[in-house]
Amino acid sequence: MAPESDFDRDLIEGVRTFVEKEVKPVANELEHANEYPQALVDRMKELGLFGATIPEAYGGLALSVSTYARIVEELCRGWMSLSGVLNTHLMIAYTIRTYGNEEQKQRFLPAMARGEKRAAFGLTEAHAGSDAQRIRTVAKRQGDQYIVNGTKMWSTNARTGTMFGLVCKTDPTANPPHKGITLLLAEKGAPGCTISRDLPKLGYKGVESAEVAFEDFPVPVANRVGNEGEGFQYVMAGLEVGRVNIAARAVGVAQAAFEDALKYSTERETFGKPICEHQAIQLKLADMATKIEAARLLVRNAAAAKDRGERSDLEAGMAKLFASEICQEVALEAMRIHGGYGYSQEFNVERYYRDAPLMIIGEGTNEIQRIVIARGLLKRAGYVRPKHVRDD
Repeated sequence: MAPESDFDRDLIEGVRTFVEKEVKPVANELEHANEYPQALVDRMKELGLFGATIPEAYGGLALSVSTYARIVEELCRGWMSLSGVLNTHLMIAYTIRTYGNEEQKQRFLPAMARGEKRAAFGLTEAHAGSDAQRIRTVAKRQGDQYIVNGTKMWSTNARTGTMFGLVCKTDPTANPPHKGITLLLAEKGAPGCTISRDLPKLGYKGVESAEVAFEDFPVPVANRVGNEGEGFQYVMAGLEVGRVNIAARAVGVAQAAFEDALKYSTERETFGKPICEHQAIQLKLADMATKIEAARLLVRNAAAAKDRGERSDLEAGMAKLFASEICQEVALEAMRIHGGYGYSQEFNVERYYRDAPLMIIGEGTNEIQRIVIARGLLKRAGYVRPKHVRDD
């Protein structure tokens, strides 16, 4: 992992201060009202976070994935929903700077770094989540534009953003299916794009997760990222960054739950002493802290691999799997330590408990992560799959 610069440390400290002074005091109120945090998003723009991983040449902060993961962790100590505003935006920025041409980089990245252009991700569909190559949204080329028809689900930033990284089938007959997938940069404004509804959710409130319908929606061929039919590999590379983000979110939420539980255990008394003096509570605290630190190290390992330019699906999968699972465990243990108060909306721990499942499901379910991890291990061991073996 690259050494942390003074700038990185100052930025992380600035984000921590922002969370303590501006996010935590309002997070519960905004979350329970399911209100979009416009003022906080504006402050994130001022901090430069929308350009976190965008190169300096295009107006960004050029942060490493390692530093970005630490910023996500800090944000999620305050309110996990804020990190969602950044995640899909920076995933699309990553694909543009990695696979886009220079004209696209000049046209999109500076405005994205300033937060003027805000990106949503159009991948998941009602029948295609973890099995992304089964999408049915079709983009047919007509002259110098593609005409898009289909529906996307769970699109964060769809309503408040200005553009989509839109994953489409340009060759629905391709075999294997992923060879027919293309990534388009679809900007709002033309007719044919409708935000159908915001999906109601258990947690992750305040930020929209929308259903989006595209009907004869035009996208210029100039907005195609890379080559036609190669979009799937671009998306998978972007999802490695997304999984590091999800894992860092989980660490942040777990850390917040632990800190609340630790503080509460020193204040709440039962049987004549603070509950932190009871061995049963001490065992919980010890396990919580140990699991969080292990998850944090996995996140840093995955981020460092991505920073080295390595294929990091194995490391990112491990980090996402472990961090999300322990986040749910820690949130539940924090609720138990709070007792009846943990079930009350007057305390933060019930919010952590509702937010935690998103990380288990988002960016590929943990069942899929286990398969990704296993196949990565076999590949690195030199195993070659027999030609007659097919994916289920």
